[in-house]
Amino acid sequence: MAAALLANTLYSLGFVLEKRALSSLPEVTIRQPLKLLGLVLRSPLWIGGSLSLAAGFGAQLAVYRTLPIAAAQGIFVSGLVLLVLLSARLLGEETTGRERYALGAILAALLMVVLSLKEGSDRVSRDAPYPLILLVCVPSLVAGVWLYGSAERRTRHRHRMPTTGVEYGVAVGLLYGVSSLAIKGVSSYLTSSGLGSAVVELLGSPYPYLLLFTGAFGLVMSQAALQRCRASLIVPVCTTVTCLYTAVLGTLSFGESLPHDPLRLALRLAGTVLAVAVLLSMPKHDPAPQPSLGAKELTPP
Repeated sequence: MAAALLANTLYSLGFVLEKRALSSLPEVTIRQPLKLLGLVLRSPLWIGGSLSLAAGFGAQLAVYRTLPIAAAQGIFVSGLVLLVLLSARLLGEETTGRERYALGAILAALLMVVLSLKEGSDRVSRDAPYPLILLVCVPSLVAGVWLYGSAERRTRHRHRMPTTGVEYGVAVGLLYGVSSLAIKGVSSYLTSSGLGSAVVELLGSPYPYLLLFTGAFGLVMSQAALQRCRASLIVPVCTTVTCLYTAVLGTLSFGESLPHDPLRLALRLAGTVLAVAVLLSMPKHDPAPQPSLGAKELTPP
């Protein structure tokens, strides 16, 4: 629990620091990844944010060794509250009433997932069949990259409405969901007896290669999206997709069974359905700026 709360704090702080650094940099794009990396690596504030995210990754490894996947995701999502508070305080971002209700509903949905857990009865799995992991992860990576590319193409339309970043958040969330499953897989090798044999076994698994892919693409995609959209909206959407993806597909892939008690099973399923429904109903565009009164007065009759 302590490691999960620490991971929440580190991830939220890391995203906010990166967003603040990106706001002072020239526009970045995924079509020029080397230029993007060159810009961010010259920013001490962005480097501080990335180090915070890396430390959160280490804390996440510890969580997956001791908690079932669904339980871990329920705790991780509680970090959305801290993220919204930090975004308002350090970035000056304000959420609309509809968005605040949506975030509240997401937290309520994932609270249902947490309440569906029972200490001692939920088995923590250590491994999953490699073909099954690839069957789950590869289509997800393709879908995430395709969705992000579609969102990018729409942003180039001249008369488009300002986007909230929901599509970006879903796309990056799919990549981070795959990354989360890979982290879970890597954590299973931390219990091996010898370091040398553990490294050899790990390199023979798909997990380090999935982490490399999601790390490289996720870095470029998330930075471009963060610069264009509000962190207080895109990060909660990304986190929700990641957590639901990991909780549902991770539980099935790693063989961690659903609750047998009807009430606990209903809570877990209802929480998952509610979170997905809220995500689909969130606004995809920011309100268009209203013309000023002065502009109206200058308009001839």
